[in-house]
Amino acid sequence: MNAPFDLTRFNALLQTRSFGQNLMFEATTTSTMDIARDAAMHGAPEGTLALADEQTAGRGRLGRGWITPPAANLASTLVLRPRAPVMRAIAMIAPLAIAAAVEAAGVRCALKWPNDVLAGDEKKLAGVLIETLSSGGAAVVLVGAGINVNFDPRGHAEIRDIATSVRAELGRDGDREAILAAYLRAFEDLYAAADAGDDIRARWRDRLITLGREVTATTPAGSVEGVAEDVDDDGSLIIRTPAGARVTVEAGDVTLRR
Repeated sequence: MNAPFDLTRFNALLQTRSFGQNLMFEATTTSTMDIARDAAMHGAPEGTLALADEQTAGRGRLGRGWITPPAANLASTLVLRPRAPVMRAIAMIAPLAIAAAVEAAGVRCALKWPNDVLAGDEKKLAGVLIETLSSGGAAVVLVGAGINVNFDPRGHAEIRDIATSVRAELGRDGDREAILAAYLRAFEDLYAAADAGDDIRARWRDRLITLGREVTATTPAGSVEGVAEDVDDDGSLIIRTPAGARVTVEAGDVTLRR
């Protein structure tokens, strides 16, 4: 049986200036996005983290569910109050920070557009969900991160062929407290670098295994097939279709075709 998240140990490991220092923890909740949204609308400071040991209604992109069984994975939402120049970098920072934390735990990662973290045989290890709000006339960004740590996807028919976890890749338990502390440290550092003008897009682009591959992009307007050629300055995916057209996909989900 997995051990409950150890808050005392996590606090001892956390090495950030503000991210995660204001922590709201629930053993069980519907979704950490719900906790963070309410806190943000009531003035929670930047860097506030909502964390749960279990989610009963976790959400992924495009309305999909996200499985978070008790005491196995990491489900968190970070509250940000960014300056305008940093806004577009947040969706790139989050997967980079997850990859840094998981690689520190011994699992080599790759990124799939827009912000999935893959491991092993290109299986999903983590995902990001971003929501933007307005509070007092200023933008608030909620960054939800789901990281599969000590979870066996084989027990869930709907994801067993497409998901993995730290435990599945290492063959032993992952350290949830250390991974979360490392994720927040990496996020804070990248966020500060973006605010100082560093080119986060270049770092993110270099990690994308999507580029140069044949893909199917699913968007609210339909699907696009072709070769993923590049990403633009805003992070949108540029696909060259078989007919030679260049299509820019701003948001959606991508399937890599072998």
